[in-house]
Amino acid sequence: MNYIPPRRSDGTIEHTRVKLPWPKDRLFRILTIDGGGIRGLFPAAYLAEIERRYLGGASIAKHFDMIAGTSTGGIIALGLASGKTAKEISAIYTERGEYIFPKPNRLVGWWKSLRSLKNSKYDRAVLQDELLRVFGHDVLDSAQTRVVIPSFEGEYGEPFLYKTPHHPDYQKDRHKALVDIAQHTAAAPSYFAAAENHGYHMLDGGIWANNPIMQALVDVLACYDVPRENIRILSIGTGDETVELAKRHLKGGKLDWGVSTQVPLLFRLAARAQSKNALGQAFLLVGKPNVIRVDMDERERHMDLDDVARAKAELPNFARAHAESNGQLIRQIFLADEVDQFVRCPNL
Repeated sequence: MNYIPPRRSDGTIEHTRVKLPWPKDRLFRILTIDGGGIRGLFPAAYLAEIERRYLGGASIAKHFDMIAGTSTGGIIALGLASGKTAKEISAIYTERGEYIFPKPNRLVGWWKSLRSLKNSKYDRAVLQDELLRVFGHDVLDSAQTRVVIPSFEGEYGEPFLYKTPHHPDYQKDRHKALVDIAQHTAAAPSYFAAAENHGYHMLDGGIWANNPIMQALVDVLACYDVPRENIRILSIGTGDETVELAKRHLKGGKLDWGVSTQVPLLFRLAARAQSKNALGQAFLLVGKPNVIRVDMDERERHMDLDDVARAKAELPNFARAHAESNGQLIRQIFLADEVDQFVRCPNL
């Protein structure tokens, strides 16, 4: 008999959290990183450039009280929280991108393209091996910074959040392997098969929270006695694009909406709308001047999640340009001092 797990939501503690104290004169600084496949090279390279310019190469994670990331952003968040520098994480994309997203030769390319209509495009075992190189056997309880990582559970069709034990109510995930959490948040549908997790089937967190800014902000407001005006957020995207609807879309069917393509137009629109809405909500809650959004200018030509060659050719240059233009502002708001040491709540 196959084991059927309970809904994760069945055990959710839905009462108001008992807020933990926070020093009244201390800012709460949050870093959030969007999903985007190989385009994660942009936030990784941007943060690496900030580290080089202002921190002597030391990890920028020491300047944030919480880091949230979805999909590729989740991998970056977990890497930073485990003590790695953004430069080290950036190397994963530049040195290992071709292994995770191998480009088929012309002789087999057509067959793989046809096969991807019925099967995931890439072998998740390869991604797992690469993540093992990064995280080894470390677990979430070893994280040096609070993290919030969205995923999606396919058995019941529910949002799924991994959190460090930074509140007494958060105990379920502390012994979860980082390599598993990274796989669960980055299992992009059609690119990688869902990750089996003790009866659950985990899918990419970008399905519902590609921009995780509100997941982090709501968690902070629920868990800590910190005034909203004392919260500062650095939100980093992976490249927005201009998505315009033609007349055929307004009355069109499946072919018009491109449901047979690798990244359907409908999904791209939904991810864009989710991000814009989440940013707007964050602006309202903490004030727009307290939220710094770093993202590439809108592009008319979409960059696929697995376009390694184009990402390596373009994104590091974009990252350096953005660090040049806003680095002093980032230094002023986020890098003046290091945050207090993260103390995990005991398992009572």
